[in-house]
Order: sequence, then C-alpha cells, then structure tokens
Amino acid sequence: MEDPSERFRVHVRDRQMESASAPRQRGRAMRALTKTLGVLLGLVALFAFGFTWRDLQQGRPPSVEAVQSLLTGKPQKTLVTARTMFVQAFDHIRTGYYKKVDSKELKYAGLGGLMNSLGDPHTQYLEPQIAKEFDLETRGKFVGIGARLQGDPLGARVDTVFEEGPARRGGVRAGDTIVGVDGKSVGGLPTTEIVKLIRGEAGTFVSLELIRKGVEKPFNVRLKREPVVTPSVEFKMIEGALIGYVSVISFSEPTTEQFANALSKLSAQQAKGFVIDLRGNPGGLLEVAVVMLEHFVNNKVVVKMKMRDGTEEVARTGKGRGIKVEKPVVVLIDGESASAAEIFAGVLKDYRLATLVGEHTYGKASVQAPVPLVDGALAKITIARYYLPSGLDISRKVDEDGQYVSGGLEPDVVVEFEPNGGTNPFGKPESDNQLRKAIEVLQSKIDSPTLVFEPWLRDSIRPAASERFWVV
Repeated sequence: MEDPSERFRVHVRDRQMESASAPRQRGRAMRALTKTLGVLLGLVALFAFGFTWRDLQQGRPPSVEAVQSLLTGKPQKTLVTARTMFVQAFDHIRTGYYKKVDSKELKYAGLGGLMNSLGDPHTQYLEPQIAKEFDLETRGKFVGIGARLQGDPLGARVDTVFEEGPARRGGVRAGDTIVGVDGKSVGGLPTTEIVKLIRGEAGTFVSLELIRKGVEKPFNVRLKREPVVTPSVEFKMIEGALIGYVSVISFSEPTTEQFANALSKLSAQQAKGFVIDLRGNPGGLLEVAVVMLEHFVNNKVVVKMKMRDGTEEVARTGKGRGIKVEKPVVVLIDGESASAAEIFAGVLKDYRLATLVGEHTYGKASVQAPVPLVDGALAKITIARYYLPSGLDISRKVDEDGQYVSGGLEPDVVVEFEPNGGTNPFGKPESDNQLRKAIEVLQSKIDSPTLVFEPWLRDSIRPAASERFWVV
C-alpha cells in the first residue's frame, strides 16, 4: 500500500517545482501581451490622431467623442453631447446650405438662440462689438470727443457737450447738428454708424461738419480724440427753494464719485432737501448702488439674493463715506427705472428715508454675472433673484403679449407724466409735472419758501424716457 505521506511529499514537490517555474512563464506571457497591447493602442492612437487631424484641418475642435468611442468600444451615438450636436448642425449648414453663409454670424445666432431659449430677457449673448460697448458703458469711460448725440434726419444732433472734453474746447455746442464726418455726409445714416465714425483711437483726429441755428452756412471743426469720462450724475440747486436736484442717469463705475460730489456741493449751498431723479435710469452695477446708499444708511441690508442652490447671500452697506444725508429726500421714478435704480429707491423707501413720486418702476429683480468668452464676446447670465430688505419681490409680471401686469416699485405719490411737447420735456419744471410734484412734496417737509418756477434746467442733460442717446 502506498504511504500517504509519500504521496503528499510528491504533491508538495510538484507544487514547489511549478512555483519555481511560474514567474518565468508569466513574464514571457506578460511581455507578449504588452507587445500586443502596445500595437493595439498604437493603432487606436493613430486612428484618434487621424480624427483629430481631420477636425483641425476642417477648422473645428477635435472630436473628443470619436476618440472616446474608439477607446471604450462603445458606439459613438451613446456619447453624443450638446457640443457635438451643435458642431454637427453648424457644419451641415455651413457646407450644405444652398446659399453661402457667414460662419461668424451663424455662430452668433446659435449662441443667441441658446440664451433666448431660457425665456429670460436679462440672460443675453453679446457679440464682441456690443460686448465692448457694454464694457465701456459699465466703466463710464471711452475714447471720443465728449458729447451726447441724438438721432436726427440730417445726421446726429448734439444734445449735450461735456464740461471736460475735446468737443467743448473745440467750440461744439448743444443743439448743433452733425451732417458730416471726415468729409463724408452722414444724413440718413443710423446714429450707431455715425457714432462709429466719430469714435476712434486716442490721439487721432476727427473732422465734423456742423450746422447751427443762426449760422448761415455749415462749418467744420477738427477735434482730437481723448479718453472721456461719461457724466452719469448732473445736479443743480433749485434757486429760491433751497432744494438740491440730482439726476442720476446710470449706475456705472464713475457714478459713486460724481454722486458724492453732487451731494457735497449742494450741501455746501445749504440745501434743505434733495430730489433724486432716477427716471429713465436702466440701472447698472449693484456695488455702485450699495456705495451710494452709504450716504444714507450704515451697515444695513441692501438686498437679499437667492442663489440657484437655495442659499441666500446678503449685500449690505458699510460704515459709510463722505457726506451723510440726514435731510428729507424725494425720489422720482418711472417705468424705465430698473435694476440698481430700483434697489436704490427701494432701500430708501424700506428704511423710510425717502418718498417715491412718479410711476411704478420696471420690475427687474434679478442679478446677472458677465462671463467673458474667447473671441471678445460676453454672456450675461442670471445667477440670482433679489429681494429688498423688507422681503418685497418686485419681479415684473407680463401677460402672453408681453404687456405689463404687475411688479416694480409702487410710488408713494402716483403722478403720470404729461408730455408737453419739445425734445426735452424733463428739462424744466414748467413742462415737467412729475418734477413739480416732487418739489411740492419736498417743500411740505422742509422750511422752504414757495417756489416760483423758472427755466433753470433748460440745458439739463436729463433725457425723456422715450428718447435714445449715444455718447461719443
């Protein structure tokens, strides 16, 4: 009979022999497998490079999805992304449409459609040129001659000449009409095109042909383009009433300093109260409104912003800077007062620091973040909704035709504007019933003599809400 221990020893010996030879066998197998995988991966990489090179030759980004399909072995259709679909449709239109198309315009239209699909009028795609103008408007700085223009059948009418600027030094006056730029007639051209002709690089020159009431023949002025800061605040003491009038046209970067300067100078003239005019003001930068409010409230909530994840962020004023306003205030508002203008007026109302006079505001209760894109374009994306300190939601509501239903700030004293003819009805109290009412309300709060209206604002830059102006 076989000794079990012998059989056990044999089996153990066989396993020991097998264990000793296994590393050499597996090493040879691994080397063979590595070579095989290397060849396969090389072929995959070659295919991937081929697809990438094809995409690059055709002027589009490499197809990552195609490479992923090769690497994973999955059909490419399971890896389709929105980007792939957009590129595919773009290429088919660009190469297959029966008419030649402008690739750049097609791209802009596609991106614009992407934003429009959200149904949010404040989430926008801005083409490079428009984005540049938006940036200039926000910063309140540009290169030009220092004037504000309005459309005119003969060309462009000069509405305002800025105090510090080439136009003022060159003799251009409000009321002049620009009929030619650098020898080219501009009659009938869109005002936007005339603006492009007048603007340019700093240090270069532009020649304007002007016609002026009372001057028999057109004449020319040659102006040197310079960096110009757009006036976003105009102010004046109402003579005989000790009331300071401050018109805030936008909330751009220079507005904080200009607003502080207006309050300081009017206070030095012993103003007993202020009318702050926000009519037609489309808003601007939230941080500018916050700083301006520091003249009225310190360390107070300005807005509560609700983010997409449900969290809440709060913007509040700091300790304040410059002059502190502790006098009665009336704020003029209308249907085109929006965004930062509504925040400014709403905060003063919530803290019972101002009386609102005029008409309900627009009702823009959202916050946008600018997102720069690679070609100089810009995406403005709504990132939050905001609420006033009281919790009031001023979101605009419209019907199916886009007509206003509700929303915005409601004035304490409702006064509908009564047009009185002319090109600048907001220019003087005699023709501006809302301004007259604001002065009347303010006079009831202060010790002020009865006001006799004079055309003291005839040359004000305050535009009618229905009018459009361009800065050059």
